Amino acid sequence: MTELRDGAVLRRARPGDEDGILACIQALADYEREPDAVDNTAEMIAATLFGDDPRAFAFVVEGGDGGIRAIAIWFLTYSTWTGRHGIWLEDLYVHERHRSSGYGVALLSALAAECVANDYSRLEWTVLDWNEPAIGFYRALGAEAMEEWTTRRVTGPALAALAQRAGA
Repeated sequence: MTELRDGAVLRRARPGDEDGILACIQALADYEREPDAVDNTAEMIAATLFGDDPRAFAFVVEGGDGGIRAIAIWFLTYSTWTGRHGIWLEDLYVHERHRSSGYGVALLSALAAECVANDYSRLEWTVLDWNEPAIGFYRALGAEAMEEWTTRRVTGPALAALAQRAGA
């Protein structure tokens, strides 16, 4: 646990944080202009983060009032080139009223420390190309754009169709 300003603390997520985490996820979806995209539930978050075999992890910034002010949700990756794991940051979100409080830097620093402590080779994430405030923030921390790489995604009917080809 790391003490931050205004009585806030950065810590690993724990059972009971699900509603606050979900509120941050929804606020991030709203900010990213996808307010109807969140299908996640508090129960799903509990199973993912705190179940018998967690595959995703989270750090939260908790205010002195007990509310969740910011989140970083992440999972492990693996690089065949380095032969080591890394961290993929799925979501970083700081509630608007708490921006410029150092929470984003604190969360990314905690993730970098997790990488160093576990000999992980990298910390990676994506950012929307129109999100100039975030891009500038990340650039100031030394994050490099991977301009030559593009993300690909298969979902919905295309995912089902591709899965059917496994039996062919």
